Amino acid sequence: MRVLIAEHDYVVCTELLRKAAPHIEVLSSGDSAELSKMAADTPIWLGQPDLLANLLRQGHKPQWLQSTWAGITPLLAPGLNRDYRLTRAVGIFGQVMAEFVLTYMLVHEREVLARLVSQVERKWDDRPGHSLAGRKALIVGTGDIGVSVAQFLAPFGVEVHGIASTARTQAPFVEVGSLEDLPRMVGDADFVVNLLPNTPQTHDIYDAKLFAQFKPSALFINVGRGVAVVDADLVAALKEGHLAGAVIDVCRQEPLPQRHPFWTAWGLLLTGHSSAPTSPAAMTGLFVENLDAYAAGEALRGEVDFAKGY
Repeated sequence: MRVLIAEHDYVVCTELLRKAAPHIEVLSSGDSAELSKMAADTPIWLGQPDLLANLLRQGHKPQWLQSTWAGITPLLAPGLNRDYRLTRAVGIFGQVMAEFVLTYMLVHEREVLARLVSQVERKWDDRPGHSLAGRKALIVGTGDIGVSVAQFLAPFGVEVHGIASTARTQAPFVEVGSLEDLPRMVGDADFVVNLLPNTPQTHDIYDAKLFAQFKPSALFINVGRGVAVVDADLVAALKEGHLAGAVIDVCRQEPLPQRHPFWTAWGLLLTGHSSAPTSPAAMTGLFVENLDAYAAGEALRGEVDFAKGY
């Protein structure tokens, strides 16, 4: 069995995979032309969607692609071949994403950034901090990662609600509403965490009308996709006091252009798409598990429905 690795960090990934599955032939290269030659007769590809998409554009036809990202947007570009099985990375980002969300929830409640400003100004800042106990968090996107975030927050006394494509009963959420329920549910949330994938249905959801429904004391955290937010509307909403702050990890264009208003928006913190980096070791474990299932003709974890986009 031959596997092609298309990753910027291909050296580490290759070494890990050869140790974990010594029975397979692993091919990889840092040279794009060499990688293309290898792809011509290698049926299974493992790697990041942008590099895999480049290989598809060259006319190569794999049987199965395993993405090392949770998102697979580059592979959904118009005109690309979809005659193969595609799996995305699942089950390996839950804790790191939850740690990120928890970090900035605590930063908000303890007013850490304001205290730093006070220190720079040499002002003794003895304002009392607040607890997460009793706060309400709305997790918009209750998939694999959303459930992990909710489970992580529950022991801190956070009341966790969710939004999914359809309303449902789902542990550990108190309530899971549909996207149509979002305007109603954001009004009660102290924290709104966006984890939605990039689909036509999730573009421009966070607009001026929705931000007007937020609590003035609420924090918005976007760790889903940048296309979900109307950038100018978020900047205006922060300025007008419709919400207290925003932590933006993902943007429509990355890196963010120098003239973009997010750089100077009041109450907005940029974190440079750093919320949940892929662990090569964890990714290798997931791929080997899927590889065994693929060889046995069994279901694969994280298989993508191209019609849905996730």
